[in-house]
Amino acid sequence: MPPKVKITREAIVNAAVEIVRAQGASGVNARAVAARLNCSTQPVFSNFASMDELRLAAAGKTASLYEGYIRREVESGKYPAYKASGMAYIRFAKEEKELFKLLFMREREGENLPEEQALFSNMKSIVHENTGLSNETASLFHLEMWAFVHGIAAMFATGYLNLEWEMVSKMLTNAYQGLKKQYGTKE
Repeated sequence: MPPKVKITREAIVNAAVEIVRAQGASGVNARAVAARLNCSTQPVFSNFASMDELRLAAAGKTASLYEGYIRREVESGKYPAYKASGMAYIRFAKEEKELFKLLFMREREGENLPEEQALFSNMKSIVHENTGLSNETASLFHLEMWAFVHGIAAMFATGYLNLEWEMVSKMLTNAYQGLKKQYGTKE
C-alpha cells in the first residue's frame, strides 16, 4: 500500500497564494512554499512539473477569489450588475493588492484564458442589453470602460491613489454615462 499523501496539491496552491499575498508573486518558490507547509520541497515537485505550473495554479485560485468579489458585489444589489463588476474589480485591487497584480498586472502573452474571455463576453452582453449597441460597438464600449476601471484599480493596487468609495462610484457612473452619450445609445 502506498504511503498516504500528507501534503495535497490544494494545500500547495493555497500556500502559494498566501505567499503572493504576503510577498508578491516573486516570493513564490519551492523553498518558500515548503517552509509555509513545514515540509521538504519534494511534495511541491511531485505535484507540479515546474514552478510555472504552480504559479498558474495559484493564479487560477486567485481568479476564483476574484470571482467571489464580483459575485458578492452583484448580490449586494447596491449597484447595477455592470457597475458592480467594476466596483468589485477596484475593491479587489484595494483589498488584495498582490493578488490583483498577479491576475491583472503580469505578463500574459501566450496564455490561453478561456474564463477571462467568457467574462469579457458576459460583460459585453450586459452592455449590449443595457444600451442597444451592436455587439462590435458593445465590445469597444466595454473595452474603454474596462481600461478606465483598470486605471483606477492599478492606482489602488500600487498605493498611488486611495479614494472614497462614493467618489469611485461617481467616477464610474460619469465614465459610463459619457460613453453612452458618445455612442448614442437607446437610453
